[in-house]
Amino acid sequence: MPLDLSALPVRSARTADLGLLSLRVTSNLEHFDGHAYFARDAAEGTEPDYRVDCLDLDRDAFDPAEVAAAADDSLRARRFRGGYYLSHIHGEPAYLRTDGRRSYVFGRRLERTVWPYFVKRVLTEFAVDRGYLHLKAAGFTLDQGGGTLLVGPNGGGKTVFLSQACLAGARFLTNTHVLVREGAAHGVPTSVRIRRDAQFGPLIDRHGLTPHLEGGDYLAPAELVFGGRPVDRAVVRNVVVVDYNPGGRTGMEELDPAAAEAFLSQYAHAVTTYGLKDDVLAHQGRDVAEFSRVLMRMNRQLTGLVCSARCFRVNADLRDPKVRDAVLERLSG
Repeated sequence: MPLDLSALPVRSARTADLGLLSLRVTSNLEHFDGHAYFARDAAEGTEPDYRVDCLDLDRDAFDPAEVAAAADDSLRARRFRGGYYLSHIHGEPAYLRTDGRRSYVFGRRLERTVWPYFVKRVLTEFAVDRGYLHLKAAGFTLDQGGGTLLVGPNGGGKTVFLSQACLAGARFLTNTHVLVREGAAHGVPTSVRIRRDAQFGPLIDRHGLTPHLEGGDYLAPAELVFGGRPVDRAVVRNVVVVDYNPGGRTGMEELDPAAAEAFLSQYAHAVTTYGLKDDVLAHQGRDVAEFSRVLMRMNRQLTGLVCSARCFRVNADLRDPKVRDAVLERLSG
């Protein structure tokens, strides 16, 4: 099949609402699992800010030589060709091409590229261009409307903390990503990861939820799990470093802003956490001065965030109602 980027086959598509921006994802597959990671559709007729076209090489017989010739020669494209997408997500070799705000990827099992790479890159590029700070963080609001951001290492308990807070009456802001500017966090609508247990097993079966890339979890819209519409924006009142470790020092304690900033710079700042520095440099036309200017601005925003909020470290089992209520009361105080 001759390769014509202006006439690629589209058999499924979704234009996702990502809060401050929209992203259209198309596929040449009739059913594409990559669509399940988005929780909210953009309004009908929305002109997307970004677009990603995913072409499965088993569905349409594109000429391999033409696909390889059309791919970028960027560092990220070379990594894609080696089957390395981002962070710990790997797969079969894929071919990446980016033309401004539109990207094309050719390969197999391409749902492994949409959320793990493209969404993160798009959010970071938007933050670069519009003056925001992109953070890896979960978040919710309490009765008074103040926002709480949850950050921490993978497996540290952020999802449990978020779920327990929302099941106790907090309003869902975001599960994974926020865009921050001038003290306000803008949530990015995403599906929530849930596990099959007595509480969520019937919901998984009733709605035929899509499994997450990482075994054992399923994807569900926050509205389905917690009820009610999530909030879109909140002034950040608390920043909580979550690291549940029963063998460690348990409890809830305040963190010095400098300590919180040092932690967030490694575990929440998207450029660092997701390894996107080469993508940002490419986005800035490989202009080192512009790249440095953007990073310095984001670092100032991170400093401002932790200095304007209360910062805590929490090592506690939020599944215990008494513990949960005590933590949430302190956060709302």
